[in-house]
Amino acid sequence: MQTAEQIKEVVRQKYGAIAEQPETGSCCGPTSCCGPEISANVPIVMAQEYDALNGYVAEADLGLGCGLPTQFAQIKAGDVVVDLGSGAGNDCFVARAETGETGRVIGLDMTPAMIDRARQNAKALGFSNVEFVYGDIEYMPLPENLADVVVSNCVMNLVPDKQKAFTETHRILKSGGHFSISDIVLKGDLPEGLQHDAEMYVGCVSGAIQKDAYLQLVQETGFTNIIIQKEREISLPDDVLQNYLSADEIADYRQEDKGIYSITVYAEK
Repeated sequence: MQTAEQIKEVVRQKYGAIAEQPETGSCCGPTSCCGPEISANVPIVMAQEYDALNGYVAEADLGLGCGLPTQFAQIKAGDVVVDLGSGAGNDCFVARAETGETGRVIGLDMTPAMIDRARQNAKALGFSNVEFVYGDIEYMPLPENLADVVVSNCVMNLVPDKQKAFTETHRILKSGGHFSISDIVLKGDLPEGLQHDAEMYVGCVSGAIQKDAYLQLVQETGFTNIIIQKEREISLPDDVLQNYLSADEIADYRQEDKGIYSITVYAEK
């Protein structure tokens, strides 16, 4: 069983490797959320297309998300927006198109190579009100009552202490602020072979928890008016599952009461 710090190091190394790849595309391609080893033959398709959204920057889209949280985030002109796990800056630049020149966008990421790449993208775009900060979501180096809106895309599920992450999210939000977070959750028990594999963890699968438990964490943290803005099932191909499960386990996994889902959750402070 890996410790929390070991899990974070696996995530940091894998996403650092993705950040350092050429801008022609990530290891996963434009529509998947996965670690390099998983995606070598069969990608797990999780991400959704951003190119119809205002502010989209192709060079900042590494295909590592599982939803479109900024589309649902109700960002207004002049808002302060914080993106948790900002990667190369994709959601930050979409958020900047919504909040405008009078607003402020802050991206937080624990992978130095991602921070470097995001800053390069912001510099190339000439944005003076978009910044990127190195830090851990469980211990955000940000002041309380900072943000009007928090967004995050397929990141919270990778955080070992999700309760701490949501507590920190609550702390940095202003009273009356809200978040819109896309994430991976489970319905039914994920087979043990998937639960404990580090590569699947980085693939945005094994770090996920049950949907009901996820929503309960949000509520227990103190958030109100919790709404699921979007939900869709994520399909894991048999070619991927057979690396971790027996034929009988795959058949059991395919039962209707089990599955992996992308949800976009809205909640208010």
